[in-house]
Amino acid sequence: MRGALGALLGLLVRAWLLTLRLTLLVDPALAAARLPPQGGSPHPRPFSLAFWHGQQFALLRWASWQNLVALVSRSRDGELVSAALRRLGVESARGSSSRGGAAGLKAIVRILRTGRDAAFAVDGPRGPARTVRSLGAAQAARLGGGVVVPMAAACSRCHVFARAWDRFELPLPFTRVVVVLGAPLAPEEATPEVLGAAIDRARATAERMLTVAPRPAAREDVAT
Repeated sequence: MRGALGALLGLLVRAWLLTLRLTLLVDPALAAARLPPQGGSPHPRPFSLAFWHGQQFALLRWASWQNLVALVSRSRDGELVSAALRRLGVESARGSSSRGGAAGLKAIVRILRTGRDAAFAVDGPRGPARTVRSLGAAQAARLGGGVVVPMAAACSRCHVFARAWDRFELPLPFTRVVVVLGAPLAPEEATPEVLGAAIDRARATAERMLTVAPRPAAREDVAT
């Protein structure tokens, strides 16, 4: 039942996301970071994307087209989320810091080694919000031969669920969303303090970008 509900939810979210106007800002250093090491894997160097809970919906406007894998809880709610993500083109590896974390991380590392990217909410699973509690992003990058990339989003009009621990942000239809991918961090550099500050900088950049008017004729603006 939860799988069927998740699939329906995924279709609804997909239609909702298509109404959002995306501006993407990518740190220039990411182009070089993507290159595979000489004499190493033939695949591009993967990104271990790290973000805060609460911004997932806005981030999906970009992420749903990127063939990503995400770590999803093994709980009953995780089954619903996993089914919804499949409809959005995002693969799920089931596990969390409390249940099946090692198995989920192992599955993500295998995928990273093929050159695909993975996404991690690093302040979970239940907070405190905006504080790095999970080292999965850095561990996966180290084991999968990748780099850690701080990621954040902001939207011009959204409903904030103030009672939710993560203050979940739901962008209103047809609003503008800014997604920022920050400068890459080597896995050993991505300490909780450094990674948290990098995600916060990406969020601040996204909020500043909202004050820059996009080109009227553009459906999707991409800035590098």
